[in-house]
Amino acid sequence: MKIFIDTANIEKIKEINDWGILDGVTTNPSLIAKEGKDLKTIVTEISKIVDGPISAEVMSMDAEGMVKEGRELAKIHPNINIKLPMCVETLKATKVLSSEGIKVNVTLIFSSQQALLAAKAGAAFVSPFLGRLDDIGTDGIQLIAEIMTIFNNYGFNTQVIAASIRGPMHVSAVAQIGCDIATIPYDVLKKMIEHPKTSEGIAKFIADYEKSQKN
Repeated sequence: MKIFIDTANIEKIKEINDWGILDGVTTNPSLIAKEGKDLKTIVTEISKIVDGPISAEVMSMDAEGMVKEGRELAKIHPNINIKLPMCVETLKATKVLSSEGIKVNVTLIFSSQQALLAAKAGAAFVSPFLGRLDDIGTDGIQLIAEIMTIFNNYGFNTQVIAASIRGPMHVSAVAQIGCDIATIPYDVLKKMIEHPKTSEGIAKFIADYEKSQKN
């Protein structure tokens, strides 16, 4: 499974990229707003750090505007994919952009039907928001499984990005069902490294070694 980081913070991206495990980056308008820079500046900086897909979301809500913004963003770097929120206008824009070789990530997916339509329109990625579904008492992991089954049934090349990840267990769960990608917040990535028994073991090794040096 590929691992993306869900952030627009350059320092956090640099840190996780140095781990050697980062395959791509997803951003959204809320994450961009936190950084106090414009979208083009941030994705340009990211493209110099990460050699993998970078999602940049448009702000237009009509197909014509989405296509126009998407074309401009795609010029920044070959790794840029255009992030569009699921709606009728997005399907129209996806058809046009994908026909021009521009990859589209259809986001705010909350049902397998939405994912199917996005794939049919030519989306390279779909982003189901499993955490937000869990928040309202719906099984987000089950949605990922349904989408994977549908895509496998019909041979879609569309990749599934598990989004709205709340914790390490979400990552384990989507990996077990064969999800293509998980886009993970910085704090969750940090938690994935940690385990109390690992810390305990390291402390014991150090203590035992120091003790042996005194003998």
